[in-house]
Amino acid sequence: MNNLRSIFSYRNTSILKTGVTMCGCRRSYAVMSPQHLEPGNFKPKRVLILTKLSRYEFEKRRHPELTERQLEKCLTARGSDYNILLYHHYIHKGVENTVNSVFTAAGIETKTVYRFDYTESNIQWADAVVTTGGDGTYLLAASKILDRNKPLIGFNSDPTRSKGQLCLPQKYSVEVKEAVEKLLKGKFRWTFRSRIRVTLIGDDIFKPPVELHDQQLRYHEYRYLDLEPHACAIRESIPPCSETGMARRVLPFLALNEVFIGECVSARVSYMELSFDDVKGIKQKCSGLIASTGTGSTSWTYNVNKLTEQNMEEILTIVKEETGFKIQDTDQLFVRKITEKFNQMLITDPEVPKMVYTIRDQLVTSPMRNECVKPRGFAKSIGVKSRCFDASLVIDGGLSFTFNDGTRALLEIYDQDALRTVTLHGDSMEVAFKH
Repeated sequence: MNNLRSIFSYRNTSILKTGVTMCGCRRSYAVMSPQHLEPGNFKPKRVLILTKLSRYEFEKRRHPELTERQLEKCLTARGSDYNILLYHHYIHKGVENTVNSVFTAAGIETKTVYRFDYTESNIQWADAVVTTGGDGTYLLAASKILDRNKPLIGFNSDPTRSKGQLCLPQKYSVEVKEAVEKLLKGKFRWTFRSRIRVTLIGDDIFKPPVELHDQQLRYHEYRYLDLEPHACAIRESIPPCSETGMARRVLPFLALNEVFIGECVSARVSYMELSFDDVKGIKQKCSGLIASTGTGSTSWTYNVNKLTEQNMEEILTIVKEETGFKIQDTDQLFVRKITEKFNQMLITDPEVPKMVYTIRDQLVTSPMRNECVKPRGFAKSIGVKSRCFDASLVIDGGLSFTFNDGTRALLEIYDQDALRTVTLHGDSMEVAFKH
């Protein structure tokens, strides 16, 4: 155990505890002007560090009455390895505190918070937000940054466990100082990742969302976000939809990866009416709709649409039999090459202001319409009217909003909603995106 403790030493971090006022008022802070955000002029004075709550920390909070030895026995009885949990906790805390100390050494004021202290006032206080965790922590941070001029930078605090697609390359988990030096010397370019704005229209649109992670459901203090205690109070101030007279609400969360709409029980068919840009009112039965950004095209959307080498080999064999062409359908290297080329086409530029939509397990398209809606395509605006029994609209796999019969959703991409992120010089992988 002493060896584990010596892997990473770290000091106790002060956690800021504040709240959002009931009226939803924003405190005023001095923020950097756009001209100060040119790479060569990026000199943040204040950085907010949003850090992951490690599994070890979660268990300690869950069982505050247990001694360390008792906690170890409890975890072992549940099939968890206490030493492994502690090992990865130290890796995470080591990176977290290195990030903190490097920014501090550069003369930048920092605050470190956990997810339940990631409040609007803290975000407004900072010139930039930095995450130490994985993609989940990064998505949480992004969801509440509504200012296009507020940069978000992610450090993967445990690259041995996750790749961290949204964070800086894994080498910067160790070379933190090099990454910060590049940032402060302007050796990077801004990447503006498109995000999805969601507008709900209907009767039950002000119900608080549900956090989908089990630990958040079981323990209120670990909820995903501070969920708008003033929402009901401002309901009357939101203009109703002019077409229906129903309440209208623009959600205060932007989706960086994707929005999913469908029945909560996956075995149940989802019934909805869809509109894609100029194509309106398509009645559709399926197992759900995924609307993804370019950023999210490497995630769930990719895995839903990708072909396996087995699929490709079978397709090539059919083409060979039907055409008589000499195709190397049994050559594994050739099959792998074609498979990878197809799957690469599914990935789109994160800065493109369009959504990639996927109609999962498409069953029925309205028989009265001549055109057939493709199960995968691009759109800048997507309209959805629910005909579902017990459905949800889920943002980035974390926040679930009730979306039952009659409720409408409008999904849109706006330039001003883009998330400002960084690509350090010498670390970007140039890819030609074709749509």
